[in-house]
Amino acid sequence: MKKLSAIIVDDEQHCTDRLLLLLEEHSETIEVAATCSDIEEAKAHIENEKPDIVFLDVQLHEQTGFDLLAQIEAVDFEVIFTTAFDSYAIKAFKFSALDYLLKPLDREDLNAAIDRLKTQKGLKNASRKIETLLYNFNKNIHQEKHLAVPTLEGLDMIAVKNITHLQSDANYTHIHILPSKKITAPKNLKYFEDILDENLFFRIHKSHLVNLSFINSYLKGKGGYVVLTDGTKLEVAVRRKEELLKRLNTMN
Repeated sequence: MKKLSAIIVDDEQHCTDRLLLLLEEHSETIEVAATCSDIEEAKAHIENEKPDIVFLDVQLHEQTGFDLLAQIEAVDFEVIFTTAFDSYAIKAFKFSALDYLLKPLDREDLNAAIDRLKTQKGLKNASRKIETLLYNFNKNIHQEKHLAVPTLEGLDMIAVKNITHLQSDANYTHIHILPSKKITAPKNLKYFEDILDENLFFRIHKSHLVNLSFINSYLKGKGGYVVLTDGTKLEVAVRRKEELLKRLNTMN
């Protein structure tokens, strides 16, 4: 693997210094081409240096890292966001299959992010990930958002409103999408449960996460079953039955 060039964008010098220190351990893999503290400076360096990676702080003075990305015509580099804990931003990164590091930066987290970079088949999906991120930030309605799904072949962009249900298969998840399509992602079901809107998706069983808007009927039984609009019949766990019925009643 060739050495990757990187740019660090952060308005807090101590955070930049910390990242530079940690990156010294990866000097055979990554070379820092520049450090920047504001959007204008970062944009100029990105255009001139054409980096492979940008470590990008979410909050930059009165602007954000997203403002920077929106100004770049073609994102042909990987982005690893750095941020203080922000559940909204983190969910957005996961939705777009983007990597992030929480501040204060941790050595093990950085090592894991770099290991993930090494296993990628190239930077061809970087632009699609950023497009998905910026698209989602302009959509206030959760159902209108797009989900970037890592697959064995690469990356698929899915409209959330078209997902009928997700099915667990050990460390993989089968995502069922209208019309009659299935995508397999190398992520467990909990990964998707954490990022999809809990008001729209409900875990009816250890193996099934269902889009409530696609439930056509409920069949009584010990736990019972739901029948989706496409005719799919899914078992409901006994312990999830009461909560599911409450959720269905509030939707009617």
